Amino acid sequence: MASMITNLIRLLTSFLAVTVVLTLHEFAHAFVAYKCGDPTPKWNGRLSVNPARHFDLIGLICFAFVGFGWAKPVPVNPNNFRKYRKGSILTAGAGIVMNYLSAFLFYPLLILVMRFPIGSNTYFSYFLYSLTYLLFAYSLSFCVFNLLPFYPLDGFRLFEAFDRRRGKVYRFLRQYGYGILLFLIVESMICDVFVRFGVWQMEYLDLLGYIMQFAVGIVGWPISKLWGLVF
Repeated sequence: MASMITNLIRLLTSFLAVTVVLTLHEFAHAFVAYKCGDPTPKWNGRLSVNPARHFDLIGLICFAFVGFGWAKPVPVNPNNFRKYRKGSILTAGAGIVMNYLSAFLFYPLLILVMRFPIGSNTYFSYFLYSLTYLLFAYSLSFCVFNLLPFYPLDGFRLFEAFDRRRGKVYRFLRQYGYGILLFLIVESMICDVFVRFGVWQMEYLDLLGYIMQFAVGIVGWPISKLWGLVF
């Protein structure tokens, strides 16, 4: 019974954390694009912090269960930017920067929850810990994950902004990027299932798992180090 409750709490906090992380990410894209001169995100209702306006169902499910996924891309018309290249780069990188900043702000909340438990209810304490940890971890993992150069991720958009020749590499990433992402996510889910059933060797084959470890351990190191000077 206790195990079932903790699993339900973990699933609930995962969806809540995904909701916050994805919404902030997509809002950042829309806001920066609008400030760079493109009204397209506003016309399409994406200049909003309403999560329902940003979700891609498959990306949301993948993110909640695996820790990696995507939202519905913000529609942008780079021809409206006051400066095409600058606007394209800033807009593509806005979500990544937002996720790193949010991870920086969520980390002290995690520390406070760990050091000062609220009340004597074990499940409530676990809920707070799980939520704050996932807000921090998902922010970092989404930041790193979006740097991958596959469509429709931000890494592809950055590549697109820097390379206007639209050569073979661009066409390959544009055409097959979505399929590659789905393969990596499904592969990670399969590895996770085997690990849960005791086949721990499958953990070594979890490609996206390595990205998650890198995100939290390496990219998150400056955040934990800086806040460590405060706490």
